[in-house]
Amino acid sequence: MDEEISIINTESRIDKIKKYLISSRKQLTILIIVILLILIGFFGYSKHLNEKRLQISELYNTATLNFISNQNKNIKDQLVYIIKAKDPTYSPLALYFIIENDIISSKNEINDYFNVIINEINLEKEIKYLIIYKKALFNSENENENELLEIINPLLKSDSIWKSHALYLMAEYFYANGQRQKAKDFYAQIINLEKSNKTIKLESQKRLNRDLSEK
Repeated sequence: MDEEISIINTESRIDKIKKYLISSRKQLTILIIVILLILIGFFGYSKHLNEKRLQISELYNTATLNFISNQNKNIKDQLVYIIKAKDPTYSPLALYFIIENDIISSKNEINDYFNVIINEINLEKEIKYLIIYKKALFNSENENENELLEIINPLLKSDSIWKSHALYLMAEYFYANGQRQKAKDFYAQIINLEKSNKTIKLESQKRLNRDLSEK
């Protein structure tokens, strides 16, 4: 008897499932179509991004090789296009290549491209801090104290591995401009910073002992 009841209950559950599937057929069909469209869209978008990145990498390689070969036609336009493509790898590389080879002379234009990379590209945190440091380094010979501090301030407030580099840049800036106390303060921060780069920490200690000692 118990076995017969169990069989009946099982058949009843199966019938309920069948009825549910039949009654919900339209909704299930729509759900399946939506899922398929999402998957197709995702893989299609990923493919598009991969193709775009391949195009950017090929353009970067071509532009840099042409520059080295003294075939400089459209080099600037190609590198600027790469920057504006906002690729996490090749946009910074394009800007570095422009700076290292003096392809663009306008400091304001260079800073605009730094801002694109820093503010408009989804970068890993430490990569972003490194680019902020490079922007500050680029401006360190021309900007006044407040402007330079404004550029580098996000890095000074961070716990980044590049913080000691930023502190050293400011310390050297103040030392070169004869602001000894401010220089000492920044060198001291490097000495006390737990994550300080070893070489920078050593150079800071030398500077304090040799050039900024009270003796």
